[in-house]
Amino acid sequence: MKVLVTGAGGMLGRDVVLAAGNAGHDVVGFGHTELDVADEASVGSKFELERPDVAINCAAWTDVDGAEEAEQAAMEVNGRGAGHVAAAAAAVGASVLYVSSDYVFDGAKGAPYVETDQPAPLSAYGRTKLAGEEATAAANKRHFVVRSSWLFGIGGSNFVETMLRLASTQNEVLVVRDQVGSPTYTWHLAYGIVRLIEGIEFGIHHMAAAGACSWYDFAREIFEQAEIECRVLSGTTEMLGRPAPRPPYSALASQREHAIELPAWRDGLAAYLSQRSAEQEAA
Repeated sequence: MKVLVTGAGGMLGRDVVLAAGNAGHDVVGFGHTELDVADEASVGSKFELERPDVAINCAAWTDVDGAEEAEQAAMEVNGRGAGHVAAAAAAVGASVLYVSSDYVFDGAKGAPYVETDQPAPLSAYGRTKLAGEEATAAANKRHFVVRSSWLFGIGGSNFVETMLRLASTQNEVLVVRDQVGSPTYTWHLAYGIVRLIEGIEFGIHHMAAAGACSWYDFAREIFEQAEIECRVLSGTTEMLGRPAPRPPYSALASQREHAIELPAWRDGLAAYLSQRSAEQEAA
């Protein structure tokens, strides 16, 4: 199949391009400078030129706190931009996959969310991602929506890198213990996405690492696996005072009969640290 990837320069997009290529697909990837999904005319002409069989929309505004102050700007990318990509795909007969987030939920359930649970985003970012899901579904009947959680990967800034950077200059860090999710390695997610587009099970899919932990637990595991001495202090969301509200519990699970299951979050972390080390040695 011919696969077009938007947001190909980002952390997930980079891995999706590689995974789709490794699976034998003909892949064309466009970063933000090459294709701005908020520009409807540009998106339409690019799809008309490339005529893919499927589009994977990894283009996203990912600054959760920044979206609180710039919700309309985030909406142009995550919401309306998603609709542009889905409509352009439909116009050339292509299916579309939109990458969404656990932050479409409010975290009040207290157990892993499944595909049929009702979204109730707390933040501007969550609202824009839910809008993107709805715009994608409205514009293209042949759509996949993949919700994932707490992404980390080689191609961009992420929590693992933040912890490792802080540990290089200080001997303790303060991390929240009252937010729980499923930290997901983008390389694992990318392969799951490529498997999904090879079928026709359209609709919403939850695809995140197996298991769940708090950011505090995640930080402790990072230092343990990386064999770094750094004390992790636990705090509350209220103590840290971030601009955007976060769901207290947003782990994801799937109720689909043929769900694509990803490795456990600890295994994802181990694979990430191994890949990170290999790339540093190669550089």
